[in-house]
Amino acid sequence: MRRRQNSLPTTSRLLRRPCLAQRLRLGQVPRLTVALVALALALAAQGTLAAEEQPSKTGTFSPAGALAEARMGGHTATLLPDGRVLVVGGEGRREHPVLAELWDPVTETFGPSGTLAEARSRHTATPLADGHVLVVGGFTERGTRDSAELWDPATMTFNPAAALATARAWHTATLLSDGRVLVVGGLRDDVVLSSAEVWDPATGSFGPSGSLVEGRAGHTATLLPDGRVLVIGGYDEWGHLPQAEVWEPAMGAP
Repeated sequence: MRRRQNSLPTTSRLLRRPCLAQRLRLGQVPRLTVALVALALALAAQGTLAAEEQPSKTGTFSPAGALAEARMGGHTATLLPDGRVLVVGGEGRREHPVLAELWDPVTETFGPSGTLAEARSRHTATPLADGHVLVVGGFTERGTRDSAELWDPATMTFNPAAALATARAWHTATLLSDGRVLVVGGLRDDVVLSSAEVWDPATGSFGPSGSLVEGRAGHTATLLPDGRVLVIGGYDEWGHLPQAEVWEPAMGAP
């Protein structure tokens, strides 16, 4: 009986078989197959070029100017409607700087932009709808500030605004949908505050607006779409706070 031959090709047969390139030269490959191979090679080449031309998604940093006065922290940097950034206050090398500086995104340089009436750090700087910036509270080595100032973009000067009922730093100042500014919590010297105040642009003055259930400083305050403000975290005399509270604009209290 004849032994059935193995249907699998042997190594010698594979070695004797012409490769695709040889078969292409000999005309042993159908034209449709040749066209498909050529198309696949072209698409692969295009994909390689596209991958090489695609910019890297990794972020990079580049120099963008230098402040006239170094600030270690406690300053604010407020984005203005025209894309510039207003830098106010903070802690300098020897004292709290009163010079404000304006960063220009076109030239990527800083320039002077007025002088604070009172030096301050850990304050807030809230951009208003008309382009002004409301600077509230803060502290220096002389104590906690109860003053507020308005920065005028037309004249690049600071003008006194009404005083807070309670001096405070490490607070929040949230622009409300009606143009008012809600100031919440903070520190007065070493005392954690639970009080809240609202600045009214129509009168240019502050008024009481309820009290937090738990006094806090170093928290956040986020304006919600329905006009409420969500106050989260912070700390008090006993440590860090996990609790959150919501300020109701109709009731004027958390």
